[in-house]
Amino acid sequence: MFASFPVPGSRRSFLQASLATLGVAVLPQAVATEAYDVSPWAGPVAAFQLVDTTGKVWRPADFKGRAVLLNFWASWCEPCRAEMPSLQQAAALHGADKLLVLAINFKEKPASALQFAQQAGITLPVLLDVDGQSARQWDVRIFPTTLTLDRRGQPKHRVRGELDWAGPAASKLIASLL
Repeated sequence: MFASFPVPGSRRSFLQASLATLGVAVLPQAVATEAYDVSPWAGPVAAFQLVDTTGKVWRPADFKGRAVLLNFWASWCEPCRAEMPSLQQAAALHGADKLLVLAINFKEKPASALQFAQQAGITLPVLLDVDGQSARQWDVRIFPTTLTLDRRGQPKHRVRGELDWAGPAASKLIASLL
């Protein structure tokens, strides 16, 4: 279920209060720390080739035998920036031989993606979707969005929004992939 609720004092609560004064219906307020939606992802896993910031070319054949998180993000996206350290933690917790986490940067200059990763201490492979073709191919319209593949390469979940990938909800998702 989509867990998007305004936090008192947040930009969301301000906007909802403003809309309410204009007579626009708004959702009741509740407190939440995350806003994400998990739905089935039936794929297919389209063939693609993406280059990472080191020049390595990545293809779906490189994923065999490992669960995969394909995380679409951009450095201008605050929830993406907030989520990235927990993706790094999940990758470290499970190890690259079991869980491959690929951070797919959406339509930014390679230098911008690399600069963010370096400043944030991110060591995950950062792939470059320079023209947005991969995001379009998989109908990614919300950032961050993470697509999951099980260890057999089968598509499983579409996670839209910010999720704590080191938390209990994500642990259940990841366990279903391993």
